[in-house]
Amino acid sequence: MIGTPRWTFITNHGLVLSYISHNNTSTAREIAQYIGVTERTTHKIISDLEAAGYIERRKIGRRNVYSVDPQLPLRHHTKQDVIVSDLLEALTSKGLHELMEPSPDANSSS
Repeated sequence: MIGTPRWTFITNHGLVLSYISHNNTSTAREIAQYIGVTERTTHKIISDLEAAGYIERRKIGRRNVYSVDPQLPLRHHTKQDVIVSDLLEALTSKGLHELMEPSPDANSSS
């Protein structure tokens, strides 16, 4: 069957978290377009992730810069022995140390 699958293994929250770990200065619009959800949904997911402590949002100029806490456990009660860094490692071909390094943009003060 070709087309959009009815379900996926990774939730939109997991996809947004993974995207942010790779692209920490992206806008909600960029994230939404990549993930395939609405911008409004993306804002809600970012708020959920921030409220739960999985990401931190800082303003640099007019942009948000996100950082991910890789040491937090996953939320599902059967997977609390798995930490965020394990999930991010599984979803990427980059090493975790590369993902957690601040981007050059995050160090500028503009």
